[in-house]
Amino acid sequence: MSNQATTLFDKVWDAHVVRKIADGPDVLFIDRHFIHEVTSPVAFLGLEQRGIGVLYPERTFATADHNTPTINQHLPVQDPLSAIQLKALETNSAKYGISHWGLNNPKNGIVHVVGPENGITLPGMSIVCGDSHTSTHGAFGAIAFGIGTSEVEMVLSSQCIMQPKPKKMRISVNGQLQKGVVPKDVVLYIISQLTAAGATGYFVEFAGDVFENMTMEGRMTVCNMSIEMGARGGMVAPDETTFNYIQGREKAPKDEAWDKALAYWKTLKTDADASFDKEYQFNAADIEPMITYGTNPGMGIGISQSIPTAESIGSGQASFDKSMAYMGFQQGEAMMGKKVDYVFVGSCTNGRIEDFRAFASVVKGRKKADHVTAWIVPGSHIVEAQIREEGIYDILTEAGFQLRQPGCSACLAMNDDKIPAGKYAVSTSNRNFEGRQGPGARTLLASPLVAAAAAVTGVVTDPRELLV
Repeated sequence: MSNQATTLFDKVWDAHVVRKIADGPDVLFIDRHFIHEVTSPVAFLGLEQRGIGVLYPERTFATADHNTPTINQHLPVQDPLSAIQLKALETNSAKYGISHWGLNNPKNGIVHVVGPENGITLPGMSIVCGDSHTSTHGAFGAIAFGIGTSEVEMVLSSQCIMQPKPKKMRISVNGQLQKGVVPKDVVLYIISQLTAAGATGYFVEFAGDVFENMTMEGRMTVCNMSIEMGARGGMVAPDETTFNYIQGREKAPKDEAWDKALAYWKTLKTDADASFDKEYQFNAADIEPMITYGTNPGMGIGISQSIPTAESIGSGQASFDKSMAYMGFQQGEAMMGKKVDYVFVGSCTNGRIEDFRAFASVVKGRKKADHVTAWIVPGSHIVEAQIREEGIYDILTEAGFQLRQPGCSACLAMNDDKIPAGKYAVSTSNRNFEGRQGPGARTLLASPLVAAAAAVTGVVTDPRELLV
């Protein structure tokens, strides 16, 4: 063992390498494998055709989320394809002895919400799922990334995966955040500075006092969006905030096992003189509530700013013009005051209890704008219960909002919650690609505070004007 200074990423990655292939990928052992109804059926079909089973079923966890309706979940699912995929997940999980949280299971919810809240996600782990936003789990100091269907089959059958080792990037944000600036704004700001491809080929460690002072839920939001700057994943070093969050959760280590785990977790940090392939530093004071104006998450600005020109951001004129035409915007226009038709609060980015607390802090004592359709969707049944227990449900109801049932909902056009063509949605989800929330839908990515301000005013509004 060398005494060479190493990064958090290297420590976790190297601990999971089963075999190194010369001039090729590493064979990595996978601690936790999450599956859902969309990317797993074909993988299970592959196992059947090859006549092989699941090597470690206890390391795989299944939940239904992408295709699920968010109302009347007690009724049969109407969409035929969704119903088939949900049934396949249930059948395959039962056949191979995999834990399955289907619709109406009290533990059901979005895969990247239920993993952490049940203590399945732990520091120092390798975690994969057939879903790009698996990077969420990196908030715990784990290496977590999305995989494709053939790789899902590989993990089910061998508990290993072949991956080239990514390069390392550190992004530090220091200083004091302004009032009304929350973790979603921090990561949207970073992506706006780096572009949607700025971290391609890298695994990112988020460092600096802004992340050290963040809650676990905030860190999950940031790591969730690391994929939107092209990174393979993102991570934050585990600390007391992490340990306090995990302790006592159902599948977290207990007693002596806890003490042993904690001793190891405390070693998971980047050594003082370890080097990265690339570093960025940002000042917290430069960040204001953010909103996107275009068709990728890098096309974002502070809410008080105007849409830039292609020239000013060094973007290709043709692609910029295409994006503006799709959104129905003009370069140089202000975003504030633009009419909003839909507001969506939820997803694996912002579907946790702190997001609904933030939303409620703005809508309390106010009324939803009449022309706005709002979908308020908890990330899990546990979050839904917290919303009711904390009185947030009453605040929402009095303000004219309805609470839906858990699921991915309007993050992606894969279930009933689709934004109609041409309509504008302020969304707390993670992607604003063309058609992402429905064919022709126009998405403005934002924080729960910005979403709340839009919901009660009916237009893009700076939440700082509404915060008491």
